[in-house]
Amino acid sequence: MRFSWTDAPWARSTWQQAWRWGFVALAMAGLGACSREPDVIKIGVGQPLTGPLAALGQDMVNGAQMAVDEINAKGGVRLGSGRVQIELVKADDKANADAGKAAAQSLIDAGVIVALAHLNSGVSIATAKMYAGAGIPQLAISTNPAYTRQDVPTTLRLVANDNLQAKALGSYAAQLGGAQRFAVVDDGTPYGKGLADDAAKELAAQKKEVVLRKTMDDKTTDFAALVGELAKAKTDVLVATLNDFQVEALVQQGAKAGLQRLRIVGGDTIKTDKLAKVAGQVAAIYATSPIVEAREFPAGAAFLENFRKRYKGDPVYGAHYAYDAVHLVADAISRNDTADRAKLLDRLKSPNFDGVAPVTGSMRFGPDGEQRYSAVAVYLLRDGVWQPQLRSDRW
Repeated sequence: MRFSWTDAPWARSTWQQAWRWGFVALAMAGLGACSREPDVIKIGVGQPLTGPLAALGQDMVNGAQMAVDEINAKGGVRLGSGRVQIELVKADDKANADAGKAAAQSLIDAGVIVALAHLNSGVSIATAKMYAGAGIPQLAISTNPAYTRQDVPTTLRLVANDNLQAKALGSYAAQLGGAQRFAVVDDGTPYGKGLADDAAKELAAQKKEVVLRKTMDDKTTDFAALVGELAKAKTDVLVATLNDFQVEALVQQGAKAGLQRLRIVGGDTIKTDKLAKVAGQVAAIYATSPIVEAREFPAGAAFLENFRKRYKGDPVYGAHYAYDAVHLVADAISRNDTADRAKLLDRLKSPNFDGVAPVTGSMRFGPDGEQRYSAVAVYLLRDGVWQPQLRSDRW
């Protein structure tokens, strides 16, 4: 159901694809050359603002709005001899590809210079060619490697991708003391299965024995059969890409079957408050995440203090990445001395551009749109708090 330009007959040859993106580049340059600088710089934010993931999407909006207000309070973005204010344009993608396309179109129609869009990989991938067709740089916090592999020039990623997280999952599990027998279980989704498959390969590369490899679905909470298999296989460590409520149920059922010595290493889908009440029923629960928490950066304390004053609570996801992205875009526009989209994209992907990223310190994109220096962190759930253990860009 997802239309792709490459599905069209005219887009199937190499020279025709080159012509298409060459035309987009010319259109971007032409639009920039023929138009005067805007009276206001519009930055789009496409995130899930309703539904189960609304809290995560709103967190991204909050971080972006905080940056916009700080920049505007200082007069706005410098352009020429004056300054221009930033306006944040929001769109609800509902964490759904079809709704995401409607959200993307609304941002395009609003005339945004850049889009912080989206959270879900499926939405980011589905909308990428829409933004590219309009010449709008797309900065996504999505992690699926396919996002930046669509043969479009405008896809940029704010965090590490799933490949690095999978290596972190397998590598960290492999080094746990005394662990000899490993099980790998996924939730049946493309994200979960891909992450688990690559984690299993990392375990094998480190000469670790995977005694059980299972695929569940992303809704089940009946793990009686799986618990039996884990016990029979004498599993030391479970590497799981299940959801938080699933791991909660699995731990409870496993404790009743004598699996209290089990250690669990999961993805970022378990890094929530839900597991606090069951953490004591197993030996340890670890989570890996490409979203390195603000408190782990030297400048994170100041950001958190201001965020708490403004929003009366802590960030719940990637607010600091959205905050840094807005500052980075503003810095790039100022250095370019123009709000031209094509020049903005060139600046963001330039190897010589080390723009302002107040919290994370560095937000630099490679020619492929990936972060040049991304990291995945590991957290241990202890006393109801996810405590940082290690982070690395070289898993």
